[in-house]
Amino acid sequence: MLHIAYLIPLLPLAGFLFLVAFGHRLGKPKAGWIATTAVALSFVTTAIVFAGLFLRQPSDRSFTQTLFTWMPVGPLHVNFTVLIDPLSITMAAFVTGVSTLIHMYSIWYMDHDEQFSKFFIYLNLFVFSMLVLVLSGNLLFTFLGWEGVGLCSYLLIAFWFDRDTAATAGKKAFVFNRIGDSGFLLAMFLIFSKVGTLSYHGIFARLHRFSPEEITAIVLLLFLGAVGKSAQIPLFTWLPDAMEGPTPVSALIHAATMVTAGVYLMARVNPLLHLSPDAGEVIAIIGVVTAFVAATIACTQNDIKKVLAYSTVSQLGYMFLAIGTGAYVAAIFLMIAHAFFKALLFLSAGSVIHAVEDDQDMKQMGGLRRFLPVTYITFIVAWLSIAGVPPFSGFWAKGDILVNAFSRYPGLWVIGVVTAALTAYYMARQFFLVFTGSSRWESAHPAGFEPHEGGWIMRFPLVVLAVLAGFGGFVNLPFHPQWNFLGRFLAPVFQGTIYHQSVGVGGEWGLALTDVVMAAVGIGIAWRIWYPQWSHPSLEPAFLQRSWMVDDLYDAVIGRPGAALASFAAVVVDNKIIDGAVVGVGKFSELTGLVLRKLQTGFVRNYALGITIGLVLLLAWMASRVG
Repeated sequence: MLHIAYLIPLLPLAGFLFLVAFGHRLGKPKAGWIATTAVALSFVTTAIVFAGLFLRQPSDRSFTQTLFTWMPVGPLHVNFTVLIDPLSITMAAFVTGVSTLIHMYSIWYMDHDEQFSKFFIYLNLFVFSMLVLVLSGNLLFTFLGWEGVGLCSYLLIAFWFDRDTAATAGKKAFVFNRIGDSGFLLAMFLIFSKVGTLSYHGIFARLHRFSPEEITAIVLLLFLGAVGKSAQIPLFTWLPDAMEGPTPVSALIHAATMVTAGVYLMARVNPLLHLSPDAGEVIAIIGVVTAFVAATIACTQNDIKKVLAYSTVSQLGYMFLAIGTGAYVAAIFLMIAHAFFKALLFLSAGSVIHAVEDDQDMKQMGGLRRFLPVTYITFIVAWLSIAGVPPFSGFWAKGDILVNAFSRYPGLWVIGVVTAALTAYYMARQFFLVFTGSSRWESAHPAGFEPHEGGWIMRFPLVVLAVLAGFGGFVNLPFHPQWNFLGRFLAPVFQGTIYHQSVGVGGEWGLALTDVVMAAVGIGIAWRIWYPQWSHPSLEPAFLQRSWMVDDLYDAVIGRPGAALASFAAVVVDNKIIDGAVVGVGKFSELTGLVLRKLQTGFVRNYALGITIGLVLLLAWMASRVG
């Protein structure tokens, strides 16, 4: 069963190529169904491979499949190798599964768009690139997939490029990711210079060749790549702007694919990270600070999608907190749960936006529960899950991270718990503003207008994701070793590197109770403030609405000086120095020609006179020499 693994990325690629050739002719909705079918078949293939891997003994759950040699250059031989192990197949499973549901939802959501087939071309290419990233057996092909999702995110964020905001957001995402990618490239150069290979197995077998300083440098450089891709401080501001793309794009980028790539990369290189505690501490600190900062910003946003975008940044911060503490299984656990409840939140938001005719301001919504019953119920499930309310998946996943943080870095645990309360608050605020209170959307629409829910193509993904968000946490329950399914399955990948928390059963129960109390506090405060009111400007300070002025800082420190430097280079350096030098050479040649052309009169008598004068002068000079 494992030998069909190559089909997992190949099927979305085939869908992409088919739609490039025939998608425009097929049109709506056939192009969408073909794209959805391609990803669904990839999910089925992943499930078969998953079953085959699971049936093996834990010590034998690693399988590599070399398809071809891509780049033989001197000592560098890069093979396109598919790596199937518990980590890669777990990633592939939820990437293909959630992406299938998002593809299906997009058939309904994008039905009005003239570029319908092109949208699904980009989606299939996106999924293919992500699968190359997670299934590759070496860093170079991981990087190719990494760049592929970066390219596709640019194409999808700027899909409505006729809007200036969308075009700018796409470019911003592209530039910020390239900054992070420089770290990834430098790390690969350093690794190859020391061990002569980019294969994961080859690198991990030669760890003794690295000095402690080199390992720390490599980990931090790879983390720089992860900071760009997974939107952590200081490169997090591109992700909220990515909301300019269609809502299914937001779900795809923020839930199961691109932004989780950084977390996956750091989990994949866990043997390196294990040897550098200092780098791990840096990762944990940046993660938890990002989680807190993004949560405070989310508390003040009025755009329904931007609340969820900052929420994604915050949840990714939790995952990096887990990576930094060595709790790799906890990071993957939250990644899976996040894929379920965040995809559900974005698709529910898309249903709301569609219902109120593309208005994204929550202050202009309210009272929608009567008109969107399925969206209302599924949103509640996602809200309670991300808020950490038991027994929903977010409670178990986030709790696992906080237990490990408490055991290793109690100070970071405090920040994480406060962030958990903020998460419960801003999600409850969003729920109350959108679904309860007065129907504020009436003033912006003609009399008789009523919001309405989409058809079954929209409702089916919502219901499936709601079930997964509700019960997905049961894959890794802490009560008994046999119930820790995900941890036992991933154990071979993290064997010898994972941190084992030591708070005891009583401590775990106490921390779990703390999590519940903080979630209740956050929801209770939001209920007291926002139900049924909808306007509290004092709770929404401008500096938080403007993301702690981070973009303003970048504009002042980098943007404006850069623009001034570019203007100076264009006006002075280019026009006056470079162009001046070129034009000066031309003018000098022209002036020289004007002077010399006077010697070329075309009259023979002038030439004879010149020869005579020259001869006289020559004879005079010779006579002077004789004397």
